[in-house]
Amino acid sequence: MSGGGHDRETRRSEIFNRIFDEHWAPVRHHIEWIVDDDAEVSEVLSEVFLLAWSRLDPDRPMGLIWLLRAADRRLRGRARRPRPRTKLLEVVHEELGGEPHRIGPVGRAAVLDAFTALSARERRIIMLTYWDGLSVGDIAEMLRHPHAGVSRTLRRAQERLRIRLNAEGGQDE
Repeated sequence: MSGGGHDRETRRSEIFNRIFDEHWAPVRHHIEWIVDDDAEVSEVLSEVFLLAWSRLDPDRPMGLIWLLRAADRRLRGRARRPRPRTKLLEVVHEELGGEPHRIGPVGRAAVLDAFTALSARERRIIMLTYWDGLSVGDIAEMLRHPHAGVSRTLRRAQERLRIRLNAEGGQDE
């Protein structure tokens, strides 16, 4: 008689394992943007996937966006203040036309200065684009903002970063 319940739990476990295998690395990467300590990263990651397990509906499994939102809620609950990590600054520098892996301490300071001059929303969209590798559509879904607004904000932020970094058009000093 309990065969039906067993099959449902087996299916639920299989779906959760697929979700975990597919999304563990991107969610961890997302958390690492804010949290420096590996033990704390693992703790937040565990909390996110425990929540995912407890709320899993096998007929409507959650995806990456749901998991990233859950991670953000966990991080806000820890009263952490997002701050750009060195690796993020290097990725932004390279994507905006800087030489790959050639950012020194002075360059990092310039990118950090340009990055912190952006609004909180612009910084968030830049982070989700370059650090998490999300598309504009995914970012719009995650932030629950219109696609056009996210696209406009991303372009504006990229332009402001390029201008501050003198990366556009290879301007000389």
